[in-house]
Parts: sequence; structure tokens; C-alpha cells
Amino acid sequence: MNIQEYFGRISYNKPHKDADLQTLTAILQHHIQTIPFENLSMHCGEPIELDLQATYNKIVRKKRGGWCLETNHLLFWALQELGYDVCILGANSYEPAEKGYTAQINHILLKVVIKGEPYIVDAGFGGAYQMWQPLMLVSGKDQPQVPGIFRFMEDNGTWYLEKVKRKHYIPEHSKNDFPHTPELGNIRKIHKFTLEPRHIDDFQELNAYLQVSPDNILQKKSMCTLQTTSGVLALVGWTLTEMKYNYTEDTDLVNITTLTDEEVEKTLKDKFSVVLENKLTP
Repeated sequence: MNIQEYFGRISYNKPHKDADLQTLTAILQHHIQTIPFENLSMHCGEPIELDLQATYNKIVRKKRGGWCLETNHLLFWALQELGYDVCILGANSYEPAEKGYTAQINHILLKVVIKGEPYIVDAGFGGAYQMWQPLMLVSGKDQPQVPGIFRFMEDNGTWYLEKVKRKHYIPEHSKNDFPHTPELGNIRKIHKFTLEPRHIDDFQELNAYLQVSPDNILQKKSMCTLQTTSGVLALVGWTLTEMKYNYTEDTDLVNITTLTDEEVEKTLKDKFSVVLENKLTP
């Protein structure tokens, strides 16, 4: 594994002498704009190994993406290589349908300490809840970014991440419901976590479980999402969603297209730069 090869994969060619916040922010942005959050291996009959070399080969050499366990593990390695004080944390995602957090930890994220200040870095949430910049680990402070306003709330050692939602303008629905608010209330809970350091091996069981459990969303839906310079692209099943953030004040523009099987493969190549070795069953 080679940090220059990783930099080539994420199209990063700036000087990086210091393990500072500016460099961390640039690396995170390059990473999320070139490495998709995707679970396509599960829908191509490919096993997902939670092994750094296997992840590196898949994402860096085969130019694929990965889910949080893969893409954040790779980022963890890269930040360690660059001399950052970084550790892995585990989170429980919020399930809107269940109106609660998952009972088991099902997400990994990173804590990076720079000049004594802790930041949370996550390149593996995907979709519209993906941070674009490291977030200061401080409770109750609004942290505005292009995707929206993020905020941590801390309670008795447990940290909660939430995001203030914007309205959605969907042109084909525009006759009667502009602007469209996705859900009631304007706060979207994302996940909760503690600051207990984890090791990647703590997630081996989760990695295996997610690949066989029929009731998790990753089994039910093939997905590939990528952050762009102005918003996010998401291919879920046959549905391509292109979102442009803050198209007008406090409103995101959302375009939705339904694809054919043939178009799915072409779209993966053209918009996500993903070429699969095996046949995808969307």
C-alpha cells in the first residue's frame, strides 16, 4: 500500500507537510468526491472482506467504492500514514422508520485530534447526510456546511449527531407542493456514539452479519452515492437521484430518473466511475 497511489485515486496533489486541519479537510473532500459510498459487491455476489489490504486493492486499484467499514478504514490508514492522531469509533445509526437508534453498533467513524482539539471525520455515511468537512466535537454548536447545518448534542458521555434539513424542490412534483419538506420537523437525527476507541476487528462480526441478514437496508437495496462539487448523486436500485444543495435559499433541487437495467451499468460508469467485474442485480 502506498499513500501516493491513494492520493492518485482521490485526485489529491497538494502539499501535505503538516497534519493540520486544512489538509484533513482537503483530503476528506477529495475522498468523498471520488470514492462512492456503495454496497454493490453484495448485489454482485462478491464477499466483502474487512481487511485493509483487500479494501485498499478494491478501492484504490480497482477504483471501486465501499460502505462505511471499508471507506473509513481506508481513510483511517491514510491519516495514520500522514501522522494524524486518529482513532476509530463505533456508532448506532438512527432508523427513521423505527423512530430510534439501532440496538447494535452498525457504523464506524473517526476521531482526529489536532493541536489538542478533537474533530469527527466520516467519509462513509453517503447520501445527503454525508459531512463535507471535519466537525468540531463540541456539544450544542451549529456547524454550517454546504450539505446543511450539522450539530452534536452530548448527554452523559453519549454524543448525538443531527442535521437541520432543507426543503426539497422536485420539478416534476412542482405543480402543487413547492417547496416539499421531506419529513415533519426540520431536524434529522443521524447517529449516536461514544468516544470509546475501537479496533477494526471489533467490526468483523458486523461486516459478516450485514452480508447475510435479509432485513437490513443494505441487503434490500443496491446503492451507490457520490458527493459532487454542488450536491450529491445517488443510485438506489434503478432510481437515480441528483441533488443540488441550496438551489434557492434553504431549498435543494432534486431530480429523479428511473433507469433500465442497461442504463444502470452505464450510469455507474459515467457518473460514478465504477466498473463492476461481476453482474449487478439491482
